[in-house]
This record gives sequence, C-alpha cells and structure tokens, in this order.
Amino acid sequence: MLRTSTIGPALLTAIALMAGPAFAQEAETDALDAQYTDADGDLVADAPEDESALRNPDTLIFAYTPVEDPAIYEDIWTPFIEHLEDVTGKDVQFFAVQSNSAQVEAMRSGRLHIAGFSTGPTPFAVNLAGAVPFAIMGAEDGQFGYKLQVYTQADSDIQEVADLAGKRVAHTSPTSNSGNQAPRALFPDLGVVPDEDYEVSYSGSHDQSMLGVVAGDYDAAPVASEVVDRMAERGLYDPEEVRIVWESDPFPTTSYAYAHDLAPELKDSIEEAFFSFDFEGTALGEEFAGVSKFIPITYKDQWKVIRQIQKANGVEYTPQGLAAE
Repeated sequence: MLRTSTIGPALLTAIALMAGPAFAQEAETDALDAQYTDADGDLVADAPEDESALRNPDTLIFAYTPVEDPAIYEDIWTPFIEHLEDVTGKDVQFFAVQSNSAQVEAMRSGRLHIAGFSTGPTPFAVNLAGAVPFAIMGAEDGQFGYKLQVYTQADSDIQEVADLAGKRVAHTSPTSNSGNQAPRALFPDLGVVPDEDYEVSYSGSHDQSMLGVVAGDYDAAPVASEVVDRMAERGLYDPEEVRIVWESDPFPTTSYAYAHDLAPELKDSIEEAFFSFDFEGTALGEEFAGVSKFIPITYKDQWKVIRQIQKANGVEYTPQGLAAE
C-alpha cells in the first residue's frame, strides 16, 4: 500500500547537517536549459511569449514513468486516459517509455505532452525538457509521499545500513532519488559510503533491484516503498522472504507535468482533467492503494528537498548529466 505522508523534519535536518550552510542556499535560477526562461522565479520554464510558438495538438501523448511491464500500466491508465480525452476534447495516446532519459528526451523534443516523471528525474525534466509539474497523487486529506527503504533477505546478517560494507548492493539508476541519490546523500551519516564501502551495481529499476534481492543476486538494495508495496500486492515476491533494514522519512512521489509550450487553455483543461478524476472503482485506484485524487503541487516547493539531495551529490541538470543516467 502507498504510504501517504508529508516530508518529515528529521530528513531535512539530516540533510542540512550533512551539507552545511551552503546546502540551504539554492542557486537555482540558472539551472534551466538556455532555451528556456524563468521570469517569475518559479524555477520552471515560462510559456513562450510568441503566441505562434504555443502548441495545441489534436492528439496528446501521455507517458508514465518507466516500469517493468509497460503493457500492464497502459491498461491501468486507460480509465484516466478516457477521462482526459473527455475533458480536453483531444485524442490521447499512451506512450510506453523504456528509461527516464528517453522520457525526458521525448518531452524535450516535443514528442511528449503530458507525463508522470519519477521523483529523481523530475528536475531533469524541468530543466532540460521544459516540463511543468502541477500534480501528484495523494490521499483525501492532501497528504502524499513514499519512503526510501533498504531491503535484504530475511535470513541475512545485515542488521543496519553500516553492515552494507563489502556487500553486493543494487542501486536503480543514477538519477533515481530513492534508488541512488538519497542513499548517496544519507548513507554516509549511517556508516557507509556508496562506491567506497561497497560497489554500486545499477539494476535499472526498483523492480529489478527488489527481485534481485529476493533471488540472492544482491545482498541488499535501496528501493521506493510505493513500488515494492505494489509488487507485493501483485504477488511478484513473498514479503516473508525479505525484511527492511532501514527506512527514511517520506519523499514526494511521481510528479505529473505538461510541456511548458502548450496553449494556456489546453493546460487549463489538462489540469481540470487531473483534478476532477475519481480514482474510486478504477484500475488506477486499485493499483495505487491509499490514493484518492490528484492534488496540486509546485516544483519550487514540493521538490525542494529533492533538489537539495541532488545538489549534495553534485548533480548538474545538463544533457551530459542526463546521458550519464
């Protein structure tokens, strides 16, 4: 089940202590790619001033963050896509992406109009592709979030994060928040430094990391709680075979964003579709247990802690940084 919560103060305190005073000073106004502007200081790309540069396509392309089985998620998203078509009056196509970098590049090139970006890749989408996050899945009371959890086998001798030293540990991908960036920022204070005390093996996804732990290919893995909870609900692994070594305070989940250069009236209708969608009784509501609606967010506010973690890791929102993913 998706665990919904606000970002805890303990995580912010830990990050601030780790990085020092410079950590809190966000020099972010110049993070956007040179092709974009941010006159209002909200850290996302402004809409083009030239009305002829605004886009209002007949068919909207929607993509959800890369998952192990895109075909399953295309079916899960069908009720929402039909609702999006009804509200916008547009045809909507589901686009299955194979990687975070491919998803960001698709929006950057104009081939993707609306997308759900994973937590860590969201800043790349904002700064390189002109994505404008506006919504997140949440509970009825407006809370949202997921945790970074470290899993190992049930009979493993790993009892705390420091015990990862010398072990086979899977991270997901370089830009992933809970699968890589947050562990690199938080684990040193817990007694182990990734790539120094243990060699990082990139599995490619949270699904692969978890299945690798279950199979014994990895001794442990940091993963996103919402992903492994859904895997357990689908019977993809037996929870009795693994155990949690450590978990963080909550982070924001997948951001839902549209391209910055869509026509204003189209953006309005897209937001209306998201915020009026009823999860109850749909495949989407069944898949994301604990979620009842999309709630409004801003990249500047809700992604601050993620930007801080990535800054501590020296992440740069450049094509080269994205290519490294």
